[in-house]
Amino acid sequence: MNKQHRVVRAVLLGALLTMPALLIAAPLPAGKPGSIERGRYVVKVSGCNDCHTPGYAQRDGQVPERDWLTGDSLGWSGPWGTTYASNLRLKLAALSEAQWLRLARTARYRPPMPWFNLHAMSDGDLRAVYRYVRHLGPAGVAAPAYVPPGGAVATAVVQFPGPPPAQ
Repeated sequence: MNKQHRVVRAVLLGALLTMPALLIAAPLPAGKPGSIERGRYVVKVSGCNDCHTPGYAQRDGQVPERDWLTGDSLGWSGPWGTTYASNLRLKLAALSEAQWLRLARTARYRPPMPWFNLHAMSDGDLRAVYRYVRHLGPAGVAAPAYVPPGGAVATAVVQFPGPPPAQ
């Protein structure tokens, strides 16, 4: 290998080794971990509004922020029964930040709630979500209660298919 190739290789290796430090030092999008701005960003990109804000998905996200996360009366029905997206504004108003972190780390909700995504969030992002929701303040009413399989449902529902037949 000639001297020119060694120099190019050394420069490329140096650039590759420096890249992680630059990425770590780069500011996070939409605010610092734990900030209200970061919480707004996490809520938007993680899909919380899709279920927890009435009409959000149907209106392509064009719902005023003052109406976000107030729960929904649209049910999600399947073999587990019928679940409803809770009013996070009321739920988090009743919890301390430590209680929220514990709940977010241990909860195992019925479908379609992707509780495993909460488990995967960083403490900074969970704190940011909590602070953002608390910043919005309590609003709305509690979502309808869970209905066990076969129970009478008085709301519109999204029907999920049952599990595939056993082979």
